[in-house]
Amino acid sequence: MNFSLEQLLAFVTVYEHLSFSKAAVKLNKHRTTIGQVITNLEDQLAVTLFERIGRSVEPTEDGHLLYHYAKQAIEQARVFDKIALSLSYGGLERVVIAYPSFVPHQALYLIRQQLAQDFPTMRVEFLVRDRDAIKKGIVDGTIHFGLVNIHESTAIHSMDTAFLGHVEFLPYVQTGGKLATMDKASVVNALQTERQFMLKSLVDEGLGDKFLFSANNEQVEQLALVIKMIKEGLGWAWLPKALSESQFAVEGVSPLELDIMLEGMKLPISLWCPQAKNIKEIKSSIIKALHDHIRTYKRS
Repeated sequence: MNFSLEQLLAFVTVYEHLSFSKAAVKLNKHRTTIGQVITNLEDQLAVTLFERIGRSVEPTEDGHLLYHYAKQAIEQARVFDKIALSLSYGGLERVVIAYPSFVPHQALYLIRQQLAQDFPTMRVEFLVRDRDAIKKGIVDGTIHFGLVNIHESTAIHSMDTAFLGHVEFLPYVQTGGKLATMDKASVVNALQTERQFMLKSLVDEGLGDKFLFSANNEQVEQLALVIKMIKEGLGWAWLPKALSESQFAVEGVSPLELDIMLEGMKLPISLWCPQAKNIKEIKSSIIKALHDHIRTYKRS
């Protein structure tokens, strides 16, 4: 290899910012230093990576092609660094698990129950965060695990990932209320005009259009508050199917069965965490709890 990771990092940063100056600020380097690093890399590769246009730059066709390989090389180097550092550390005394507000609370309870069994003295903190905040927290070390919606996610990153399955959403209404007792032909039209509560986490992650059904809608941050308002007959909402499928079933709200839907809307969920030896067993414990949870639903 006749180029360095420092050169690849400069290339990727200039590519993503389309500017030597902005890349220099990002990397805490002087602009002329970044320019020279890129020039040296182009000489070594015998390839022109950027077209210089005034104070901005545009990637060449070769630059576009090589960017993805450079990005992957940098991410793999970060993985190597994290694994190497983790080898010198023992087990964790505290872990932080982040999740979007639409994740059913019973899944979180089962994770905590499993961790209490496997790691009795370990402290566990649960935080509500969106996907971008979870990624940032894992990168900077403030979050150890994240339950993440990966719908339309194509980002390249250095995290360890494990696909967990799907959270299926159904329209929930007040049990025995007006919407619950309507005939199926009428209820679809009613849902388009009745007040719909939207979990803010779904909107924040770009899923508003997927779940927005009524022009009369309101955003709410907390899943528990949405459930409470549905119980009181104030409106309806798309909620996880799991709320009515286990020993944790929530009373006072019921899912609707609609002729226009063969099944509910599904979001794929993954577990994200750093590439680190000292959390490997904790990760296995979390996955076991969630897989047991999923198997229980399939039997119900």
